[in-house]
Amino acid sequence: MKICQTIVLSFFIVLPLYGATHPLDPLSKKEIAQAANCVKKSAQFPSAGMFPLIVLSEPSKEEIKSFKIGKSFTRESLIWVLDRKKNKTFKAICDLKTDHLKFWQEEKNVQPMVLIEEYDKVSLIVKKDILWQEAMKKRGITDFSKVQVDTWAAGHLINKNFDGGQRLLRGISYLKEKDMNFYGRPIEGVIVLVDMNQEKVVEVVDTGVVPIAEKSEQFDVVTQAPTRKDLKPLIVSQPKGASFKKNGNEISWQKWRFRWALHPREGLVLYDIGYEDKGKLRSILYRASVSEMVVPYGDPDSNWAWRNAFDAGEYGIGRLAAPLQVGKDAPHNAELLSAVFSDDFGKPYESKNVVALYERDSGLLWKHWDIYSNKNEARWGRELVISFVAAIGNYDYAFKWIFSQDGGIRQEMDLTGIMLPKGVALKTANDSSAHTEGHYGHLVAPNVLAPHHQHFFSFRLDFDVDGIKNSTVEVNTRSAPKGENNPFNNAIQMEEVNFETEKDSCRLMSLEEARKWKIINPNITTALGYHPGFIVLPEENTIAYAQPESGVRKRAGFMDYHFWTTQYHPEEIYSSGDFINQNKLGNGLKQWVANNESINNEDIVTWYTVGITHVPRPEEWPIMPVAHLGFKLLPGGFFNKNPSLDVP
Repeated sequence: MKICQTIVLSFFIVLPLYGATHPLDPLSKKEIAQAANCVKKSAQFPSAGMFPLIVLSEPSKEEIKSFKIGKSFTRESLIWVLDRKKNKTFKAICDLKTDHLKFWQEEKNVQPMVLIEEYDKVSLIVKKDILWQEAMKKRGITDFSKVQVDTWAAGHLINKNFDGGQRLLRGISYLKEKDMNFYGRPIEGVIVLVDMNQEKVVEVVDTGVVPIAEKSEQFDVVTQAPTRKDLKPLIVSQPKGASFKKNGNEISWQKWRFRWALHPREGLVLYDIGYEDKGKLRSILYRASVSEMVVPYGDPDSNWAWRNAFDAGEYGIGRLAAPLQVGKDAPHNAELLSAVFSDDFGKPYESKNVVALYERDSGLLWKHWDIYSNKNEARWGRELVISFVAAIGNYDYAFKWIFSQDGGIRQEMDLTGIMLPKGVALKTANDSSAHTEGHYGHLVAPNVLAPHHQHFFSFRLDFDVDGIKNSTVEVNTRSAPKGENNPFNNAIQMEEVNFETEKDSCRLMSLEEARKWKIINPNITTALGYHPGFIVLPEENTIAYAQPESGVRKRAGFMDYHFWTTQYHPEEIYSSGDFINQNKLGNGLKQWVANNESINNEDIVTWYTVGITHVPRPEEWPIMPVAHLGFKLLPGGFFNKNPSLDVP
């Protein structure tokens, strides 16, 4: 009896302490509150300290690989603290099992992400400023309640007078009534710079009055009435329920297994992705996520050149995840999941229904009609999707990880929302000045021009293909040279190049050579003589058009190449560095490859850059139809035959 009492007592002592059943479980509400209090009670904590980030400090890969259910594990929290008044940033780690502040260090000359409360605070500060008010009055605006001030990170600071270490944010103004789309009426020429340490305006730039659009095109249901005749219902039905299974944050479906978390900065992070093959769970990816993303605008106007939004590192795409609605932005059969975050003051809160998990029709999986026997063998496929939508100001980004029955994985992004517009004097594209303006943007409405811009996404893919030690191979395809070995000039050759060092792996796509990359385990050879591997297969992509000397290229070095490989180091998570906000040079990948470490038969991480160049069309105004972007991860020698042959 005493033994039983001891066991029960231990359970109730440990469970409230950290509540997790797996070392990669995201922090619970209790753990977030505990982490904040752990820091607050320290003598080093500043009296006005705020919390840009409180997340799980992930245990070592070795601990995760050796973990077994029921075994004790490390449980720590990573915390960033901002002392805005003194302009200081600190990094802390709290041991949640002992409630002990394990690590505290000031991070010199950096700025963490924009705080949620700063979005509203900047607007209040701007509207009280006399110079801003005068700029509005010059444009005939006297009711300042009709002005929406949008908060932006400072971006690339052109004015060197504000290079002294202040925490800076910018305010961009739009004229609004009760419109949902206030972006359609930009108050062009007025940019405000706010020092958040002192909470005051330090600069108002007014480059001159530009006509404001008379109206803003709307896209809500009411303004579109009467709508077209609706279609007959098309509903996915699963009368016996979904086929996936959830065990905490672990998902299993068909032969796939993985864990998920919604990280406030990176968004959806997937861990321990594996595939069950002949009764054995084979590892593929240890961790996969969006490392960084940036939107560089291509207008040379000084009021636009600084606009290069680092949506992950400056704002946090996870904590800006939008609530989803079944039948609207998630299918009818989706199960909606919630996530827990910390607010700016260390208080936990739940973001409800921000992750969608569902099965969907994937069309024909494989087929052959035998014309001799008139027999048909075909399989209709299904996919598992886990996704979220980040609502970042004017843009909305849906990120989907898609698992297929044929052993492939696809990352699919849906880009939609409202293009960021510029106020211009132009009424039509035939105006005399349209040629000059048209070099850098396209007119989408009278007095509204959408500048050319790009979207770049850096994905961090920590492959562990059948084990930790992997290598990277580039695959190029080309015409065989003319000669006696190619007498009919039709031969096609494929060449594989094994990268030895990090710098070798910095590569661009090549349409001419149908270039792709394969991550292999060189220590295993299959029955067919292959090293098991997974291929990074590009889809639509682009190069960066900003010059290498531009501010955005210096900050977002990951744009220089589509493909990178680095030796694994657990602290190397963000491809532009931990603190990209107001960082002039950026850190990350370009620094990490400088020492040119070995990546041959090592624990390695691959980084894939996906980009799209957006030359606006009037058909994308006032709201963009979805643009699709992504890439595939396909088995290459991982299986000995089609793994979906057993699909019934």
